[in-house]
Amino acid sequence: MESIDKNDEAYWMSAFRDGESQALEYFYKLHYKTLCYFAIRLTQDESETEDIVSECFVKIWEKRADFKTAENIKAYLYIRCRNVCLTYLRDLKRKTAAQQLYFNQLEQSGNTILHEIIEAEFLNVLDQELNFLPERCREVFNLIYFEGKKTDEIAFQLNLSVKTVRNHKARAVDQLKTAFLKKNLSGPFYLAFLLFIDGFGK
Repeated sequence: MESIDKNDEAYWMSAFRDGESQALEYFYKLHYKTLCYFAIRLTQDESETEDIVSECFVKIWEKRADFKTAENIKAYLYIRCRNVCLTYLRDLKRKTAAQQLYFNQLEQSGNTILHEIIEAEFLNVLDQELNFLPERCREVFNLIYFEGKKTDEIAFQLNLSVKTVRNHKARAVDQLKTAFLKKNLSGPFYLAFLLFIDGFGK
């Protein structure tokens, strides 16, 4: 009997259209976190984001017979997510400044949404690669780039010298750059990484 390669996209598409729940789980694991990154940027509301993304997966399951390729599924998920986020923001009686900004951008759509998709996918890949960093490097990286802390603050918090903190930061950045290049994540993804590194943690 011929073995089945469960990394084979054609296998999962066939199983998905046939209504096999494992196939839905496969696409859920593949896209859920990235869609959450995408939606939270737009809604600025974590609980609403989870509801919106879950609803998107309900919709692709209902329409599973209509999808021909995995790219069709991905495209539909982003379009559906964008539209539901827009509806949520439109119906929101009181918007924060950030929510109003994204509502205006969503109505205009175009390149802004493309940039948000690229950033969401980049953050998902970055999140995966951070798990491969040494523990202290990962901790320093998160404090600098996600919590916005300065080198001397981190040194005090972790009881390290400023030089050691800088070394951990440099090692983390170098390792992540290498990982991105090895994955052939050139073009928009690598540019997003460089902009991310350049824009924060100075």
